[in-house]
Amino acid sequence: MSIKVCLRAGAALGALVAVTVSATAQESTTITVGTVNNSDMVRMQGLTSDFEEKNPGITVNWVTLEENILRQRVTTDIATNGGQFDVMTIGTYEVPIWAKQDWLAPLDQLGDSYDMDDLIPSIRNALSVEDNLYAAPFYAESVLTLYRKDLFEEAGLEMPEQPTWDFIAEAAEKTADKDNGVYGICLRGKPGWGENMGFLGNMAREFGANYFDADWQPQFESEGWKNAITLYVDLMTKYGPPGAASNGFNENLSLFGQGKCAMWIDASVAASFVTDPEQSQVPDQVGFGAAPCGTSDCPNSGYNWLWAWSLAVPNGSQKQEAAQKFISWATSKEYTQLVAEQEGWANVPPGTRQSLYENQEYLDAAPFAQATIDAINSADPEPTDDKPYYGLQFAAIPEFQGIGTAVGQQMASALSGSTSVDQALSQAQAIATREMTRGGYIE
Repeated sequence: MSIKVCLRAGAALGALVAVTVSATAQESTTITVGTVNNSDMVRMQGLTSDFEEKNPGITVNWVTLEENILRQRVTTDIATNGGQFDVMTIGTYEVPIWAKQDWLAPLDQLGDSYDMDDLIPSIRNALSVEDNLYAAPFYAESVLTLYRKDLFEEAGLEMPEQPTWDFIAEAAEKTADKDNGVYGICLRGKPGWGENMGFLGNMAREFGANYFDADWQPQFESEGWKNAITLYVDLMTKYGPPGAASNGFNENLSLFGQGKCAMWIDASVAASFVTDPEQSQVPDQVGFGAAPCGTSDCPNSGYNWLWAWSLAVPNGSQKQEAAQKFISWATSKEYTQLVAEQEGWANVPPGTRQSLYENQEYLDAAPFAQATIDAINSADPEPTDDKPYYGLQFAAIPEFQGIGTAVGQQMASALSGSTSVDQALSQAQAIATREMTRGGYIE
C-alpha cells in the first residue's frame, strides 16, 4: 500500500525534523562496562544517571563481578576478541602487557577538559606505554596498616612511624581477644594472584624477597619468602579470624568495619570505608600506619605496592567513542566533585589526581589523605638490579597470572593447615619453575 502526501514548506520542515529526531533515537548506543564489586565501583554504578543525562543517546549496561571472576572474564574476553565489554576495569598489571599486544585502544578521545597532566605521575606512567595512556585510573592505592586506636591504647601500644613485622606480631598478640570476637590481625587469605598473592608478594618483598631474581629464577624457596609465609601463617593461626583462607579484601573490610580486627594491613582505599559512620562501627577509632618492613633497610625501600583500578577500552569494541566518553566522565575532576556533593569529600575515589591532595576540603574531611599519598609516592615498582620486572605485589609478565593463581592455592593450603609452609613453598617453586621454563625465561 502506498500513501501520497502533499506538504507545505513548513509542514515539510516539521516532517524533516521529526525524521531526524527519530533517526537520532534509533542511533542510541548501549555500552557494557565490566567492573569489580568494590564499594567505589558500586557507587559509580549508582551515579550512572548523571552520565546518561549528560550524554543523551548513550546507555550503560553494568556487569559487576567478584574480583577473581572479573579478572578471568575480561582476560578471556579480550584474548579471544569476544566483544562482551566496551569498557573493562583492569589494573596496572594488565595495561602494559595488553597494550603491547595491541589489545587496548589508546585513550585519545577523553576531551580537552580532561586535564591529563593532573594525574599523579607514577599512576599515569603505570598506565601508559610509549607515552600513550591506555587506561584511565578510577582510584589508585598503596598499602596502609589500619589499626584500632582504642585497642592499642588499652594494650599500651603506640604505632611507630615505620612499623616492623616484629612490632606487628607483638601488637597482634596484645590486642587479640578472641573470647570477645576481636582478632589481633586480619590479612588476605583467599587464593588468587590479585587476592592473597597481592598481599603475600608484597609481604615477601618487605622481607627482601622477590618473585624472580635478576635471571628470572623463581625465588619461593628463598629465606625471605620462608620468613614471610612462616610469620603470616603463625599470626593468622594464633590471632586471626577463623576461615581466613576464604577472606579477601571485601571480607576483611567487613570484619574491620564490624570492629572485629585490631589491625588490618591492606589497600589504602579501604580507609574511607572504615572511617565512614554509615559503613563502620568504629569510624572514630581508626589509625593509619605505614606498611610494615621485615628487613633493616625497609624504611627507605618503597616496598609498599602500587595499584590502580582503571578503565580501558578493548580494541575490538565497536563503540569506542561512547566508551571513551564514559571513561572521561568516570575519571574526571567533575566526577570527584559529584561524589563529594552526593557522599561527602571523604568518599571520593582516592589516589589518582594531584589536585585532590591540594584540595583543603578533602584534606580536612579525610584523615587518611596524607598517609595515602605518602604511601603512593614512596612505592617503587620499577625494575631494579635484583628484580627484572615491573611490580611489587605482581610481576608484569603474561605468565604471572597463571603462576600467581596456582601459587595462591598453595599459600591458602598452608594457611588452612592442609599443608606445611615448606611444602607449599616447594610446590610454588616447582610450579613457577615449570611455567618460566615453558615461557622461555629460563632453561
